[in-house]
Amino acid sequence: MRDDFGPLFRLPAMLGRKDLLMSFAPEDFAKLYRTEGAWPLRNGFETLAYYRRNVRPEIFADAEGVVTAQGEAWYKMRTIANPIMMQPKTVRVYVGDVDEIAREFTTIMCKIRDDKYELPADFIRWMNRWALETMGVLALESRLGVLQSTDSGEGQKLLETVDQILKLTYQLEILPSLWRYFKTPAFRKLMAKYDDLTDLVMAKIEEAIVKFEQNPSTEGNQSVLEKMLKIDKHTAVTMALDMIFGGIEMTSACTAGTLYCLATHPEKQAKLRDELRTILPNKDSIMTADSMRNLPYLRACIKEGLRMIPPTVGSTRATGRDIVLQGYRVPKGMDVIMCSMVLLREEQYFGRIKEFLPERWLSGQQAEIPSAKETHPFLLLPFGFGSRSCVGKRLAMMEMEVALARIVRQFEVRWNYGEYKQRATVINLPDVPLRFEMKDVVD
Repeated sequence: MRDDFGPLFRLPAMLGRKDLLMSFAPEDFAKLYRTEGAWPLRNGFETLAYYRRNVRPEIFADAEGVVTAQGEAWYKMRTIANPIMMQPKTVRVYVGDVDEIAREFTTIMCKIRDDKYELPADFIRWMNRWALETMGVLALESRLGVLQSTDSGEGQKLLETVDQILKLTYQLEILPSLWRYFKTPAFRKLMAKYDDLTDLVMAKIEEAIVKFEQNPSTEGNQSVLEKMLKIDKHTAVTMALDMIFGGIEMTSACTAGTLYCLATHPEKQAKLRDELRTILPNKDSIMTADSMRNLPYLRACIKEGLRMIPPTVGSTRATGRDIVLQGYRVPKGMDVIMCSMVLLREEQYFGRIKEFLPERWLSGQQAEIPSAKETHPFLLLPFGFGSRSCVGKRLAMMEMEVALARIVRQFEVRWNYGEYKQRATVINLPDVPLRFEMKDVVD
């Protein structure tokens, strides 16, 4: 469509959805972010907003959440969440538990590979289980048991519920739908799934409250949930739901994409393994928050993986005031999708675009390696930018870093099939069987 209409065009309103602008210009992205104001507007997830405002207001009236709230209500929630979620010391509390789950995950990989050392075609389901098990610790202070058993009742129901919510949200909000005019069967099903998710999370939080009362943590070791509960129970429920809603399939998809890049570039994988040996001299060495500080190549691999296999089409913002984009006056409140996914794969922004080059994100590299410092700074922003960036980005990055570190330290990872493909839902999900070959590293 960009070839036909240029770097900025309008999708007209349809079936209750407002006009929408599509931008393919990074200078537009910068202007949108820099003019969004103190209370940025990010519309979307209208069905979730409807549920929280109209179906369960007794829970969400004063704590709608950072995903759907706007204006002063959003600012209030974000002011509560930032000191808890965005602090590096918060990440330190969880490294041991997240590493324990990652080590369990690598053990399971050994058990489920076939005689060719390949993982099963449905390995993405195992990755979702790993992400949910980790999110159970991060958001609910609970091991859900979905890694060790496919019959884990609550955990399995939680996984299936989140999967259904994402599919129904795509059906109702991305594809044409009449739900804004009357309550379609898909809409009613989605409201029921939100009820299931809310009730499951509230039950786990009740369990956590009893645990904290019986065994309170010291000030420096309090979890996100424990800190949130000290502020307000409904705030704790909302934040836990937002973390689970946005942190399972997104995290597993991002991790799978980076793992594919490493599997198809064995020389980069070997270089990463050399770095990992500095903190994990043995496969069973303990990973700590301190040891993870000096892993620049691992973080560069993740950045390059997100460039080559982006998890979303781009970010959305509503204009914070009347602005001019590409010579056109755009009024305040207009929704704009910043379509960065296409641009991340264009030579004019990133040299040698088809190559997996983590080195481009590091300083002091050889001259023939194009530096990411030379490209537009608003192109690769997987967690957004500014005051409305992803509140859980530090935890999400730590989760991916720990899992990839354990997998690459444990296995020689290879990919023996065709090109990696994605399918669009609310996020971009793998559309190929993830039959990675996993052979044990000798040392």
